[in-house]
Amino acid sequence: MSDVIKNRYDFAIVFDCTYSNPNGDPDSGNMPRIDPETGIGIVTDVCIKRKIRNYIEAAKEDKPGYKIYVKNGIFLSDNEKEAFNNFKITEENLKEIKKNNPDIDLKIKDFMCENFYDIRTFGAVMTTFTKNRLNCGQIKGPVQIGFAHSVDPVTPQEITITRCTVTKPGESDDGANITMGNKHFIPYGLYIAEGYISANLARRVTGFSEDDLNLLWEAIINMFELDHSASRGKIAVRKLVIFKHQSELGNTPAYKLFDKIKITKKDSVLVARKFSDYDFSIDTDSIPDTIECIIK
Repeated sequence: MSDVIKNRYDFAIVFDCTYSNPNGDPDSGNMPRIDPETGIGIVTDVCIKRKIRNYIEAAKEDKPGYKIYVKNGIFLSDNEKEAFNNFKITEENLKEIKKNNPDIDLKIKDFMCENFYDIRTFGAVMTTFTKNRLNCGQIKGPVQIGFAHSVDPVTPQEITITRCTVTKPGESDDGANITMGNKHFIPYGLYIAEGYISANLARRVTGFSEDDLNLLWEAIINMFELDHSASRGKIAVRKLVIFKHQSELGNTPAYKLFDKIKITKKDSVLVARKFSDYDFSIDTDSIPDTIECIIK
């Protein structure tokens, strides 16, 4: 592993969605999420982090130090048992180990951070440890991402689809068994998500390193490239804007940096349907000298 990061970072992810459903709401029949008061589209932080985890899993394939804790088809308790097995902890000897090894909580926390990339990055709530009264069940990660929101209101649409095949022999193929269904999408939406990276938490808690940081940027840029499906056919990261502070605790509030990003629909465009329908700019002249602006 490389050195733990020493600089605070704030970053913005600009991505767009064309005839796709970026984040369906199961409470609304999987319709794209929106703010009902403004019509602004929403993509949750959980959705974005899922894409990042999926990319890391595909790129690293469970190599040492890059396992994924929150993973499809895997019980969280099974991942937590890896720490118990490593330190030879059982229900029978737990009290004795805690008595003889007062640093066992810290050792378990370090073990989970060293082995699972997403814990080292996003943190985790690990109930197995909490239930056993180990003070390492909650880890706050240095990387936090907020909800993404669209620049302009989006227009969720619903279309009906049919299945004309039959499931098994004996079923009628004269149309009586045609199955009706629905697909939800938005014609176009340009979204922006804001993120934060604390070098202080990286140093004190998880050990998030420079190599981890470079892998995070790679995962963000490519997170939709491995996620294409019938409902997410064209979603792409268009810009990744990174603000690097000179210090561990930061040199200016994050919101002042995000306000430097300007995305506006061109005057000649009535209804946006592509990224080039917008003007994208960053007021770099007004960014403090203590901040480095990096655009990927």
